[in-house]
Amino acid sequence: MSTNTMSFALPEAMRSYVDERVRSGQYGNTSEYLRELIRRDQEEQAKKRLRELIAEGLDSGPAVELTPQRAKALKKQALGKAS
Repeated sequence: MSTNTMSFALPEAMRSYVDERVRSGQYGNTSEYLRELIRRDQEEQAKKRLRELIAEGLDSGPAVELTPQRAKALKKQALGKAS
């Protein structure tokens, strides 16, 4: 894993909070804490996108049975070969 350094400023209250979280022993250092926050945010964004896709699917209309013929037509369409 490649690592890059990132620097940023935090208000004192936030810095104290981060230090407190690290001192609690749940995180080994500030970087571990920040990486965990970023991972959680990534997971939340992925869940949000999935919810959006589900809503889009539900709003797209009634379900249509996927027969072998329909699957073949959809595959052709996806590959840009629809006539």
